Order: sequence, then structure tokens, then C-alpha cells
Amino acid sequence: MNTNETTKTEEKAYGKKTLIQASVVAFVALVIVLLWKAAEVFLLIFAGILLAIFLHALSRWISQKTHLSEKWSLTFVLLALTLIIAGGIWSVAPEVSSQIDRLAERVPQAAEQAQQQVLKYEWVRKLLGQKDQLEKVAPGGSDIMSVTAGIFTSTFGALGNLIIFLVIGIFLAISPRTYINGLIRLIPKSRRPRAREVLQAVGSALESWLLAKITAMFVVGVLTAVGLWLIGIELALLLGILAAILTFIPNIGPILALLPAALLALTYGPDKVIYVVSLYVGIQAVESYVITPLLQQQMVDLPPALVISAQIFLGVLVGGLGIILATPLTAAAMVMVRMIYVEDILGDHRP
Repeated sequence: MNTNETTKTEEKAYGKKTLIQASVVAFVALVIVLLWKAAEVFLLIFAGILLAIFLHALSRWISQKTHLSEKWSLTFVLLALTLIIAGGIWSVAPEVSSQIDRLAERVPQAAEQAQQQVLKYEWVRKLLGQKDQLEKVAPGGSDIMSVTAGIFTSTFGALGNLIIFLVIGIFLAISPRTYINGLIRLIPKSRRPRAREVLQAVGSALESWLLAKITAMFVVGVLTAVGLWLIGIELALLLGILAAILTFIPNIGPILALLPAALLALTYGPDKVIYVVSLYVGIQAVESYVITPLLQQQMVDLPPALVISAQIFLGVLVGGLGIILATPLTAAAMVMVRMIYVEDILGDHRP
């Protein structure tokens, strides 16, 4: 082969490589635009994937123990969860409803009492600003209809999202291999084994995180309810359920769970506030340094600063749904970055 032919071959190879790189950049840009424009839709789909992973993990465990087929095991899981949820609602709903009403009455009183205490300090009064700025926060009489319409819109939106979430999760759990194989077929044949390995690693990491988080939610809810009852704080059941639900959101959730309990404790006196804060801090320490590490031994290590950054970014971009799903999204992203970029592209295979 002469010099001209060699040069042409190199130019063709370089042009092909450049075209591939440009295509990858364009694809990444397209994905970013789609995520930006339809972020809530993608997060809703991801929530459905988490539900499917949870249901599949339970059905697989039952299948291993009972030797039933996976579909029959999934049917049993769905029926059992339905009965458990329905039984729980039937047994505790009246008490929880009553406690919600009492909490709605007590918390504003406690907040007003706390405001009166802090307003004794001049620097706090200056920090709060002028009266007209405070009035902008509360809707006026003319805005009642718009506020009511917003409540109904958000309620129906939440119900619609819940239905979509359940439908996606259940259908994915019924036949996960169909969707995984379909996704794998979109990848070049030479990369399909690695792609399947990456998907399995992501699924395993999410399964580990999810099961550990659900267990931690149960433990935190029980410890909170029992602890508040022992301290002598009313509405302990409702506050325990609230603490369990908000445990799903790292960093931010425990703070949100503490606020109504601390305000309620303020009506009993400053000493009760100290007891309640100490209880929540202690339970959070047990959850963070004992329960979660024991349950998440196979889980990717998530740096706290990275999780908080993801929560802030997704919270600004999408809202509450972004904050709720920021941690599992970060976990999945870290697994893919490690396997695809660090190991495959950079060639760094260190554990």
C-alpha cells in the first residue's frame, strides 16, 4: 500500500471516529434536553422502576422459599401487600384522622407561641422584615378561588401520578426480562454482555438501597412513636408515621419530621422540646450509623455532599418528586459512571 492510500485510509478512520464522537455528543445533548423538558415524566418512570424492583425482589424471595413460579409469587406479593395496606388503613385510619385534626389545631398554636418567644429579640424582628412582606406570603380573600383551584389541580395530579406509578411498576415487575432484553437489543452486539452486566449492577444497587431504606423507615417509625409516647407527647402515632415516611428522604426528611414534633413539644414546655430533639437526633444517629450500614453492605457508597447537591438540583428542577428520588438516582448514576466511564473508558478497574 503506497503513501497516498495509507493517508486516505487514515483520513477515513479519522473521519469515522469524528462522526462517532459527534453522534455521541449529539445523543447526550438530546438526552439532556429531553430530561430538562420532561424531567417529571422521567422521574415518574424511575419511581415505577423502583416499585418494580421492590416487587420483583419480594416475589423472587418467595419463589426461592416456596418453589412457586415468579408470576404466582408476584401475585401472592400483590395480594399480601394489598391486604396489609387495606388492613392497616382500616385499623389505624380513624385514630390517624383524629390525630391529624388535633395536629392541625395544635401546630399553629405552637408556631404562634414560638413566634412570640423569638420576637422578644430585636435582631429577630429586624430579620423578619416589614409587615407587607409577611402579608404577601398569606393569600388574600380575592385569591381564595385560585388557591382552591390549585389544591384540586394538585390533588388530581397526585392521584394521576400515583396511578401511573403503580401501573408502570406492576407491569415492569410482571415481565422484567422483556423490557431488559428489548433495551439490550438497542446496543451493538459486541457491547451487549457488558450492557447487561451494567444493568444488573444498577438493579442490584437499587434493590439493596430500597430494601434497606424500607426497613429503616419501619424501625424509625416504631422508635419515634414509642419514644414520643414514653416522653408523654400526644399524637405519637401520627408523628411516628410521619417520621417513617420522611426517612425515605435522606438529610432533609428527618429535619422535616422533627419540626411538627418540636413545635408540639413546645406547648408542654422547653424541657419537652429538649427531650424530643434529643430523641430524634438519637434515632437518626442509630439509623445512619447502625441500621443503614448493616443493611446496605452491598450498596454503593454515596458521598453526603453529592446527595445534597443532587437533592438541591432536582428539587429546583422538578420539585418534591426530585428531592424524593434524588438519592436512588445518584446511586444508579454512580454505578453507571464507575462501570462505563471509569472502568471501560479510562481502564481503571480498581475496586
